[in-house]
Amino acid sequence: MPAADAAQIIIFHTTWKILDPKLLPPPMQSNWLFGEVKKMKAVKFLLWVLCLHIVSLAVGPSSKNPLVFKWYNAQEEILGKKMKDWMRFSVAFWHTFRGTGGDPFGASTKMWPWEDGTNSVAMAKRRMRANFEFIDKLGVDFWCFHDRDIAPDGKTLEESNANLDEVVALAKELQGRKIRPLWGTAQLFMHPRYMHGAATSSELGVYAYGAAQVKKAIEVTHYLGGENYVFWGGREGYQTLLNTDMERELNHMARFLEAAVAYKKKIGFNGTLLIEPKPQEPTKHQYDWDAATSANFLRKYGLAGILLALITSSVQSNVLISWFTIENSSSTLNATMPPYLVIVSQTLDLQGNSTKLLLEGAIMVRSCHHELETARINGLLGNIDANTGDPQIGWDTDQFLTDIGEATMVMLSVVRNGGLAPGGFNFDAKLRRESTDVEDLFIAHISGMDTLARGLRNVAKLIEDGSLDELVLKRYQSFDSELGALVEAGKADFELLEKKAMEWGEPKVPSAKQELAEMIFQSAL
Repeated sequence: MPAADAAQIIIFHTTWKILDPKLLPPPMQSNWLFGEVKKMKAVKFLLWVLCLHIVSLAVGPSSKNPLVFKWYNAQEEILGKKMKDWMRFSVAFWHTFRGTGGDPFGASTKMWPWEDGTNSVAMAKRRMRANFEFIDKLGVDFWCFHDRDIAPDGKTLEESNANLDEVVALAKELQGRKIRPLWGTAQLFMHPRYMHGAATSSELGVYAYGAAQVKKAIEVTHYLGGENYVFWGGREGYQTLLNTDMERELNHMARFLEAAVAYKKKIGFNGTLLIEPKPQEPTKHQYDWDAATSANFLRKYGLAGILLALITSSVQSNVLISWFTIENSSSTLNATMPPYLVIVSQTLDLQGNSTKLLLEGAIMVRSCHHELETARINGLLGNIDANTGDPQIGWDTDQFLTDIGEATMVMLSVVRNGGLAPGGFNFDAKLRRESTDVEDLFIAHISGMDTLARGLRNVAKLIEDGSLDELVLKRYQSFDSELGALVEAGKADFELLEKKAMEWGEPKVPSAKQELAEMIFQSAL
């Protein structure tokens, strides 16, 4: 193998201690690599080692080095919190270490140097070691996973559980005391048994199997010190109502969540339960369509405040915290689809592209920021899937967010929410199909972290300037009156309002100053 190729492997696998050949696939566990190292000059090798931790050496926006942070500084305090506490960044195992580059029209394009082409438990362990080395070098404290991403499915449920236990034991050892899961979840969408859903499947056997899988996933998340547990209902919905008893399926889904809440309490897991809304893909219509739909579902079944999990801020509850995790891509996805009733997924897909909703012949638009604010004002904003989509592509591309304006809008909601803890930002994002270097994994995450960090800095500018807040306060100042206070307290009846309308005559309606608001916002970017 050429020395240049060796360098790529060394940069990823070397730590400050020594290169561990166990991280490499068997064909590379030889003296060849060490022979190449011996041939290198000491100074050159030292420079390569320095590259390993260069991502933690932030040198600011002027740097042209793609492997340094330009805007993110974990320990810097902004608006009363350290950046790392505002962000709580998490590496998503599935896209980062299981992403293949495949798309609906092509096979995989990525074969990482630690992969051996199998889906064995041994390979899962090697992949887990790579995961924690990556997390350490990136300098984040959290990771998140699906059960079947980190350990292979077995021929039986018992075998699958045993595989998971073996890999999770290694993960527990590798993560130490500093790193822990932001959240864990069960993969209830890929296996053919879940083609009709899990909690909403028409088959009782599938419902039971899904419950058993979630039970185990909650257990391992608890064992690893996870702070949340996520429900993503990609298959919980329908393709057509002609063969669907929607009321019965929704009732089943509520019973499923109630059972999860009861088990979480039984085993002493204090983590938050999160729901991740998304309108569609892969299912034509998902029951957790958007923030408002999901909030209504939780209230209908008495789960609000108990299951506030996927989008909520830090609403602590010993019963069940049901928050939403909002995905930005869902907004983008909605914009690329025909005008179905599509709204942003609760895993805020950090893309500002609009979602289209067909309602009585009119197309209504809902943005990522709308979904965040809907979740926030309902006390349900708890986590954000940090990704975005492409309005020109008809499927969920899950790209890393690079839009500074969109990131600023997102951080406005996060700051108003007081942060996301115990949730955070998980990078549910993957490299483009054409990006195939190990280095690209670092570049993509650094770029995504810098983008959100820049958004936070912009929000701090807006708050310090005060002009935008002042504009909004001034717009509603008529309600800062005696009658306005009665209205907002629910004490102004129609008779009183009619009397005032007749007394005042035709109201004078002031300008909304939208262009000025946009100018102020853009000036912070």
